[in-house]
Amino acid sequence: MSSSSNVDDRLQHEIYLHPFLRSVQANVAAVMCSYINGTYACENNATLNGLLKYELAFQGYWTATPSTTSANDGLDMTMPGDIFPGSIVSWFGESLVLAVQLGTVPESRVDDMATRILAGWYLLGQEQGYPPVNFDSKDPLSSVNQHVNVQGDHASLIRTIGAASTVLLKNENNALPLNKPKTIGIIGNDAGPNPLGPNICIAKGCDIGILGMGWGSGTANYPYLITPLDAITNRSSLDGTQVYSSLDDFDLDAAADTASGKDVAFVFITADSGEGSLTVEGNAGDRNNLQAWHSGDALVEKVASVNNNTIVVVNTVGPIVVEAWIDNPNVFVWSGLPGEEAGNSLIDILYGAYNPSGRLPYTIGKSIDDYAAQINTSIPIGILEIPYSEGLFIDYRHFDEANITPRYEYGFGLSYTTFSYSDLIVSGSVSGAAPGPSYGFGSSLDPSLHAPVVFVNFTLTNTGNIAGHETPQLYISLPASSQSPPYILKGFDSVFINPGESREVSMELSQYDLSIWNVVTQRWEVPSGTIGVTVGASSRDHRLTGVIG
Repeated sequence: MSSSSNVDDRLQHEIYLHPFLRSVQANVAAVMCSYINGTYACENNATLNGLLKYELAFQGYWTATPSTTSANDGLDMTMPGDIFPGSIVSWFGESLVLAVQLGTVPESRVDDMATRILAGWYLLGQEQGYPPVNFDSKDPLSSVNQHVNVQGDHASLIRTIGAASTVLLKNENNALPLNKPKTIGIIGNDAGPNPLGPNICIAKGCDIGILGMGWGSGTANYPYLITPLDAITNRSSLDGTQVYSSLDDFDLDAAADTASGKDVAFVFITADSGEGSLTVEGNAGDRNNLQAWHSGDALVEKVASVNNNTIVVVNTVGPIVVEAWIDNPNVFVWSGLPGEEAGNSLIDILYGAYNPSGRLPYTIGKSIDDYAAQINTSIPIGILEIPYSEGLFIDYRHFDEANITPRYEYGFGLSYTTFSYSDLIVSGSVSGAAPGPSYGFGSSLDPSLHAPVVFVNFTLTNTGNIAGHETPQLYISLPASSQSPPYILKGFDSVFINPGESREVSMELSQYDLSIWNVVTQRWEVPSGTIGVTVGASSRDHRLTGVIG
């Protein structure tokens, strides 16, 4: 809870400011601050005023509060704002009124705060069309329309998103999609429910049953939660399949008995993490601690030792090392954090109702030592300084720069069909483009910086027998003088193609896409030299190459 992320100016701009820039371009109304370079971002004048409100010309408001005078550094709204947890005494409110009266916060700053908050209110149309609130001062909690059902067709949408984001990493002997197996064994706590209910743990701060989301203050309660066990059992009843289960991760004998002799054995494992104030505690081997951290390696190895048709399903918040069992004959499905339709999304992939098209959003290495940044498990006294010494070389960029072979690379994912790439055409040029605008109000959002200048076209063909989505990825390679990663992702798409069909795909690159941040001139500049273009199916699967003339 007390750490400082320490980054340099180029790194700040090219990686960590980038999603905020895109959010401002999309007209986001509010931004939440954190802790950076030794100062709360909520009190960091260079971050709030310098980067967001000046360089990105953000017209909305910042939220989250460490003090009353953070208003002077650009903070606009308190969230949650209690000086002490549960004290009901806010850093703003009466404290802000007193600060204005004492002259420590200018009244003009409060006017600006109110203007920015109201601007977001009007931007999102919140001043009209909302149901009336009949406030009851004796029972205020009953007065806030808590029981209005706004779900609509969310279940169908969430199910589709869950299936579309599921990544098929290994499919030995084309074991998937399933074809009405006679018997199925389901093993692992992650396949079933939390016996106390899906919302029993505060802010989801436990790993019991299907892992649908990580933990933290930003979580929400499930209206319901479909487990893989329920979904597979329901589907199996239609096929006449017998389902057997063992949901105890630590009872390896029961796991072996459940898997042995079955046509297919599913083993579910998890890896969880979340907000530091809600750290899950427990010993890895303590089966009686419902919040225990544990490794799924032993469970997978036990199941795979008795069943050659093992399907491993992983629900996790990030990459894990799978070397202990990945070479066993098995199928590997990366289900991520699928939400309330977890089980239904999974069976759509398992039974072929949805052709997998998900791609890894991170690299799965063969060892934790393969990664540029390592986990710090120490408990510091005071503020933990976190130097971002890996710089621009994060995840796949580090693996590429260090020439490390991953187990599964960034952007990788299998399909039930195959695709070919052809006919790359790169047109346009940056030779006549001026450098990005010098540092000034809105300089990083200058329209000329983001106008398309290079156009990349290529053809995708479905060479298999099943319709599906392909996810082509566009990477650029900047000149060596720029000291940039070997390959940098700049675009991707999801393209649905029928068997035998070809589709032309077009992507655009702006001057911003091709620039680096010059820390001396304080502007975006396209480095001189040849810029390479690579199009492919992952960060390592390069199908087409070209250059920008």
